[in-house]
Amino acid sequence: MNEDLLNIEIIKEYITKRKIDWTKHCLNRLNQRDILISDVKTAVNNGKIIEYYYDDYPYPSCLILGYNINNKILHIVCGMSEDTVHMITAYYPNTEKWEEDMKTRREK
Repeated sequence: MNEDLLNIEIIKEYITKRKIDWTKHCLNRLNQRDILISDVKTAVNNGKIIEYYYDDYPYPSCLILGYNINNKILHIVCGMSEDTVHMITAYYPNTEKWEEDMKTRREK
C-alpha cells in the first residue's frame, strides 16, 4: 500500500470522480447524527488531514477536519485503497474530547 494515497488532494480527486465506498457503518452514523452526504463531501473539499492512521486495517486511514455547508466543523474518517476512498465515519467534534481548535485531542 502506498502511504502517499493519504493525501487530501487525492482524496478530493477520488470524491470528485465518485470513487467512494460509503460503508454501511458510515451511512448508519450519518443517519444517527443527522449529517448529509453533501456535508461530508463539502467538508472534505475544504478540509485538511489532522491525523494519520497508517496501520489501520483493511486500509490506511486518516482524520479530516473540514466545514459543512453551514460552516460547522465536521470530522471525517476515511480509508484509502489504490482506487477508492472508503468513508468510515463522520461526526461533529466536541470540546469534551477536543481542544478549542478541534484539531488537538484532549489529554485523558
